[in-house]
Amino acid sequence: MNIQKLMKQAQQMQAGLAAKQEELSAREVEVSVGGGKVSVKATCAGDVLEIKIDPSVVDSSDVEFLEGLVLKGVQEAITTGKEQAAAEMKKLTGGMRIPGM
Repeated sequence: MNIQKLMKQAQQMQAGLAAKQEELSAREVEVSVGGGKVSVKATCAGDVLEIKIDPSVVDSSDVEFLEGLVLKGVQEAITTGKEQAAAEMKKLTGGMRIPGM
């Protein structure tokens, strides 16, 4: 195989990966937990953007329940975003493991 052709393909792949990473950092996911009582919006990069809490779950005598719902929502949103990002990157790399990706 021609080394120049290989280098060009690597550069194209790198450019494609960078573009996809930028797209994924802006892509949003939203999850709901507790029967929809808490929803969390995050990016596929793992940045939490918004948390919404149904007032019916706000009970000063059971703060731990609400804390657990919020934590679960944040964890699920981040996991969902990372899973989507990994699936998109796998499509581009054909399953190759690339350091830092």
